[in-house]
Amino acid sequence: MSSKAIFYHAGCPVCVSAEQQVLDIVDTKKVELEVVHFANAKDRIAEAEKAGVKSVPALVIDGSVLHINFGASMEDVKKAVA
Repeated sequence: MSSKAIFYHAGCPVCVSAEQQVLDIVDTKKVELEVVHFANAKDRIAEAEKAGVKSVPALVIDGSVLHINFGASMEDVKKAVA
């Protein structure tokens, strides 16, 4: 059975770089990966926060949050996409 992962980001340079690195290393045969860019999916912010995302970029794998570097806090994301 494969794992489910969601990569959340806000489109900043830190996030875009992390997205590319994640896409380069994830074996999509083992991990079902979804990329969520908040500028295109504002409605997913609450979902990310409920999952425990405090800043972006962040990768949620099977319910566990991995915060990668620091691009922006979720408060900053909400202000930027409002």
